[in-house]
Amino acid sequence: MELLREPEPINGDTPTIRLFSLLELIAAKDQLVSLQGLVEETGLPKPTLHRMLQQLEGAGLLVRQADGRHYGTGHRLRQLAENLLLNATHHGARHAVLRHLVDELGESCNVTTLSGNEIVYLDRVETPEPLRFYLRPGSRVPIHCSASGKMILAQMKPAQRRKLLAHAPLKQYTNKTLTDLDALEAEFTRIRRDGFALDDEEFLPGLVCVAVLVPGRANLCVAVQAPVMRLTPDKALQTLPALQRAAEAISRVDAEGGSEPESVPS
Repeated sequence: MELLREPEPINGDTPTIRLFSLLELIAAKDQLVSLQGLVEETGLPKPTLHRMLQQLEGAGLLVRQADGRHYGTGHRLRQLAENLLLNATHHGARHAVLRHLVDELGESCNVTTLSGNEIVYLDRVETPEPLRFYLRPGSRVPIHCSASGKMILAQMKPAQRRKLLAHAPLKQYTNKTLTDLDALEAEFTRIRRDGFALDDEEFLPGLVCVAVLVPGRANLCVAVQAPVMRLTPDKALQTLPALQRAAEAISRVDAEGGSEPESVPS
């Protein structure tokens, strides 16, 4: 997964800032945390950390796991992160990249990321075509049968991927949906080899989608989708150069702090 910067030490002038610093530390990890592990990492007294974890759990920002010893991010914290991403990108530079991509391809395009065991649309620009599948920013789609979901899953370590899929409902949405773990693993091997993922009517009948990763990010994709009468799997492959240019532009936007680009290379 993506490398994150080292979080700030857990200190501050107020209890609120100390709680926020603890949340930063936990959110920066790609694994569950334990009280003892946090004691060893932070050097804070166990009673102090236990009290802080209880406060964060009570506020819905953390969730204690079934074993009673480990903690993970709660729904309220994940919702906060999604809202920040949605509101920061809808009128900003990423949105400008998507508008340019839709102008070039003539079909609806998205920026997507992983949220729990689903894919969430951080931003989207709709095609002007009257026949389209309408999905708004904030919409969620299944991870195992969406192009972005398969693209992100393919970047994970096998053990992490199987653990996530074991707790995801592998529902059969169409007769093309892959629900067998071995078949999905073969698909992930192809995706890593080819550098793109395809949803060939696996989520919705008549809908084709292709996704690529944003360079430097293991959990952020750019995708295009359209009815199969306009975007067959073969035609979807022809969109890859434009998708990759857009993904590179978004990578630069993120590196520059989200400033509006003057233009997107064609």
